[in-house]
Amino acid sequence: VQLMESGGGLVQAGGSLRLSCAASGSIFSINAMGWSRQAPGKQRELVAAITRGGRTHYADSGKGRFTISRDNAKNTVYLQMNSLKPEDTAVYYCAASPRSDPRRFLEYDYWGQGTQVTVSS
Repeated sequence: VQLMESGGGLVQAGGSLRLSCAASGSIFSINAMGWSRQAPGKQRELVAAITRGGRTHYADSGKGRFTISRDNAKNTVYLQMNSLKPEDTAVYYCAASPRSDPRRFLEYDYWGQGTQVTVSS
């Protein structure tokens, strides 16, 4: 499975960004997809996840501001991020898992290269 992210960049606090991730390869093995992030000196955090059936899960840090969605026909997952804060600055990684409803980043087997999101104050 290969995952390719796009959509990162620099945005001012309060702004929005939409990340996209396209999956290719052995996509039949994918059930859940998610987005994880890692800031310098901090632990990786799973910020949002979505099952094949569309059930979503969010970390407290993104609830009410982030929305994850997926288009199974296009093998693509999205992360809409609104009301961005400087503390959202991190490298965001797309992830995929054969598990049905993984809630921790350790439960994801496939990872993209990451895309940088920088939120200026």
